[in-house]
Amino acid sequence: MSPPPSPPRRPQRRAASSRPASYDESLLDAALQAYLGDAPSRRVRRLRRLTPEERQRETETEALIALSLGFPIDDLLPEERPLLPPSAADAPNDYVVVRNHILASWRADPHAPLPRARVLETVASTYDHLVAAAHGFLAREGHINFGVSAAFPAAPPPDAAALQGQGDRPAAASVVVVGAGLAGLAAARQLLRFGLRVLVLEGRARPGGRVYTSRLGEDKAAVELGGSVITGIHANPLGVLARQLGVPLHKVRDRCPLYYPDGRTVETRLDRSIDLVFNTLLDHATRLREALKEAAEGISLGEGIEKLRRLYHVARTEEERMVLDWHLANLEFSNAGCLSELSLAHWDQDDPYEMGGDHCFLAGGNSRLVHALCDGVPVLYEKTVKRIEYGEDGVGVTVEGGQVFQADMALCTVPLGVLKSGSVVFDPELPEQKLGAIQRLGFGLLNKVAMVFPHVFWDEEIDTFGCLNKESSKRGEFFLFYSYHTVSGGAVLIALVAGEAALEFEKVDPVVALHRVLGILRGIYGPKGVTVPDPIQSVCTRWGSDPFCSGSYSHIRVGSSGADYDTLAESVNDRLFFAGEATNRAYPATMHGALLSGLREASKVLRAAESRANCDQKKYSLPKSLRPPNGALEDLFVEPDLAFGIFSFVFSSVTPDDDPEAQGLARISLSKRLFLQPKNHESKEDEDPVANKIDHEAFHLYATVSREQAGRLQHSSDDDKSSNLILSILSARKARKLLQRPKNFKISR
Repeated sequence: MSPPPSPPRRPQRRAASSRPASYDESLLDAALQAYLGDAPSRRVRRLRRLTPEERQRETETEALIALSLGFPIDDLLPEERPLLPPSAADAPNDYVVVRNHILASWRADPHAPLPRARVLETVASTYDHLVAAAHGFLAREGHINFGVSAAFPAAPPPDAAALQGQGDRPAAASVVVVGAGLAGLAAARQLLRFGLRVLVLEGRARPGGRVYTSRLGEDKAAVELGGSVITGIHANPLGVLARQLGVPLHKVRDRCPLYYPDGRTVETRLDRSIDLVFNTLLDHATRLREALKEAAEGISLGEGIEKLRRLYHVARTEEERMVLDWHLANLEFSNAGCLSELSLAHWDQDDPYEMGGDHCFLAGGNSRLVHALCDGVPVLYEKTVKRIEYGEDGVGVTVEGGQVFQADMALCTVPLGVLKSGSVVFDPELPEQKLGAIQRLGFGLLNKVAMVFPHVFWDEEIDTFGCLNKESSKRGEFFLFYSYHTVSGGAVLIALVAGEAALEFEKVDPVVALHRVLGILRGIYGPKGVTVPDPIQSVCTRWGSDPFCSGSYSHIRVGSSGADYDTLAESVNDRLFFAGEATNRAYPATMHGALLSGLREASKVLRAAESRANCDQKKYSLPKSLRPPNGALEDLFVEPDLAFGIFSFVFSSVTPDDDPEAQGLARISLSKRLFLQPKNHESKEDEDPVANKIDHEAFHLYATVSREQAGRLQHSSDDDKSSNLILSILSARKARKLLQRPKNFKISR
């Protein structure tokens, strides 16, 4: 048996599969589609005539779908509990069934939004309130109705767009998103659909961040230099995006032969034997940490495995040790960290959330998803963020060169490596607990040598093969090769460098690195009579030296725990938010983890914007007719041309001062108490300071007058001044429109 090329946090070895090599992700839903019906209308009719037994089976099927999406099969998420009254939250079965039904309906056809009205057609009217609560929650949190197809443009739906600025919709809220990786793009796209104003700042000249598909070999071959494998297709949001775009996926086939440096194939017996040893060591490591309890917090996984290996006297021969080293390198690859750094206590804390199903390549490269996410999203490239200031009045994001972008909120999606480097300054400094999480979490390294050859000289029936190394310290150097010939459009082979070898690789000249890789390939295939040609083009990555990431992806280092992922995800004062794979406790170090974190933060930003909009509404707001005028009028009367008593005048600067017919603007300053109902002042204790302040504020009336009229008014008696001009204003048509009042509103005399 052979190992899978892109393992879960704890790799498992599986026998070669008889499933087809290429398929569309939608085939995984074939059974579900057959049961639910292919079209929404058919589904509606089917539900209405289900027998009780059929309905029960469907409820169970929908519960399993919800479980695969990370929801409790028969309970509420903590965030769902506030949606329901206490009685319903304590017995949430009906809500859970409705929620699971909505999730399954969305998964059955994610090509178009699932409106609440369609859900109501399939659920009894007695549960309409539960449909409203569940559908609203799932849509806001990004569990349904997200994507990149034409049905999900980066703009609010027409009905929502028409409501911008009305009610409690925070249409004016603005957000600066720092980083155009999967997290930043997913968040920006969702926020635009929510109706917020969004701008993305990206330091690179391209989107995608650590997901980077390069075109090599005369631009004919798509080569993944960054995130490459969709790890677990069941319920994976990246699979949803691929379905929406109609992009086929290729299953990474399980067969992965291992070769000695001299080209010999590792025998099946030895392969199986060490595979068992490796998994047994991990099982015993789990028991060891359970026995050590808190003492395990200070021990690395590498130290625990090595002590157990010596204790049980396994992998004692050179060949056995080389095969075990290959497995350990594979483990370092999946965690982007050396085993000497991984926490024995918590390194695999995300295993319970792992996406099920096959690991897949995306035909044509992951850039197809990135570019689809970019569509309609405003992104400014080559804007390297150097400083993020946040406070009560909003945020200011300063880029290299001194340009400042101001907004209500900021979403920071830079990699953990950038946060560790301190290249982005936060003012004020981030909370102490967040700084501690940044320092404790690990951020490892994975590098690649990508090569495009004139033709495929390796076995076309495999997608991966491994190579052993005699030196344990170099076990991760070119230990695994990925073949992309099925999806890239060319004969592409990529050699991986993990663990300690990935750190040393950053210092090696690319020409030297390429010659080493070719030496390994010729050592494997030369004895078989296969000629290994020189590549047409090659690229060596240096993710550790890249200032925009300073590494590859996160892991739990000794002294850290999964709680640090949660801490890193916490917002600061509802002004500064954080997203990225290192903020996702359930799915760290994955592309889908980054995407899901962006959807999560979009919901949090929306809630903060709505909360702020509600708080900004004054408790004692006056009717619209009594609200202060535009600030431009205030500025106009800072230095009036003529002022006396409660009157001020300004005249055009282009007319002569002695022209009596010159038109100007008059302002009368009155107390607002003239427009409010009389109050009972007998009880001083009940006086409201806010209402008292409004009572004494000035209110202004405006009218157009000539210079001659202003002069006559200046020399008339005080009583005439007030009564004549005010009456003329109130009798003017424009003024009446301006001062429209509620039907029962009275002006005190």
